Amino acid sequence: QVQLVESGGGLVQAGGSLSLSCAVSGRTIGDSAMAWFRQAPGKDREFVSTISWNSDTTFYTNSVKGRFTISRDNAENMLYLQMNNLKPEDTAVYFCAARSHAGYYIRDTAVNYVDWGQGTQVTVSS
Repeated sequence: QVQLVESGGGLVQAGGSLSLSCAVSGRTIGDSAMAWFRQAPGKDREFVSTISWNSDTTFYTNSVKGRFTISRDNAENMLYLQMNNLKPEDTAVYFCAARSHAGYYIRDTAVNYVDWGQGTQVTVSS
């Protein structure tokens, strides 16, 4: 059974930092691009960041560029998102996602991801 479990969310003041982790079990991620998405209350799920299978390529939505950093550890089957200089508009549930095996390259739409976590809440107060 494939499981993706996010952790590291919480409540932080604007300007603060949080580090999200995603632990994957039941499959390997070494040949799959991974991504973070988020969903704010009353809004659709939106793309945040993606990373290729070998970490060569990363991509971010414009609103988080320069503040968020995505990384991965294939040996540990882990995905990470370092979030700095957080803003109230970053408040959302954050989800990690994995492409299918041999889905090596980055994609910024949810339909390209087959395995998803349950999400972790990030709340940024002003």
